[in-house]
Amino acid sequence: MTRRSKKYRESASKLERRPYPLEEAIGLVQSSAYASFDETVEVALRLGVNPRHADQMVRGTVVLPHGTGKQLTVLVVCEGPAQKEAEGAGADFVLSGDEAVEKIQGGWLEVDAIVATPDMMRQLSKVGRVLGPRGLMPNPKSGTVSADVAAAVTDIKAGKVEFRVDKTAIIHAPLGKVSFSHEDLVENARSLIDAVQKAKPATAKGRYLHTVYLCSTMGPGVQVDLVSLEAK
Repeated sequence: MTRRSKKYRESASKLERRPYPLEEAIGLVQSSAYASFDETVEVALRLGVNPRHADQMVRGTVVLPHGTGKQLTVLVVCEGPAQKEAEGAGADFVLSGDEAVEKIQGGWLEVDAIVATPDMMRQLSKVGRVLGPRGLMPNPKSGTVSADVAAAVTDIKAGKVEFRVDKTAIIHAPLGKVSFSHEDLVENARSLIDAVQKAKPATAKGRYLHTVYLCSTMGPGVQVDLVSLEAK
């Protein structure tokens, strides 16, 4: 059995074992954070889907209105005029397909996200086994394979979050930092939860959203009252 730290137990002791309205739950997450660093506020949603069925996979992206609080390093793989567009949009690295493959094969991977134009995907497939397990392989569904690299970079820098249900039917995603204002975290949470609800597969039957929990990186989980998610 995992033994929690004294600070964790003290924070958890202030919470009741019941669901809280979203606004109150976020306030409790902020007040119960105790780490010396600016913790990330995270959400976990358990869905009524069977991820083993391809037609019940839940996946999508959402640009959080107030960002994630994290400065992401973005690599854009493209050629021609798109390179200047990527640089103008704030890309940290802009490389051709051959240059990117050579650097990645050499062990370089100091990026948080990779955007590529469709014509670069054949080259990047050579390092798919390196990028895939790290969640860095560009994908059209996440908007990271695009002819409009400037828009893709802008979205990522603005706080675009990709969500995907795991094999236990749970989605984990960041909502921002504990230091964010209460109102900003509430708006970010509603935006992400709304996006997940809109991504409900047509084949999913019965109740879709089972439970929602919020927590900070080190803090205890706080259950959210599902009824409060319907109130705007």
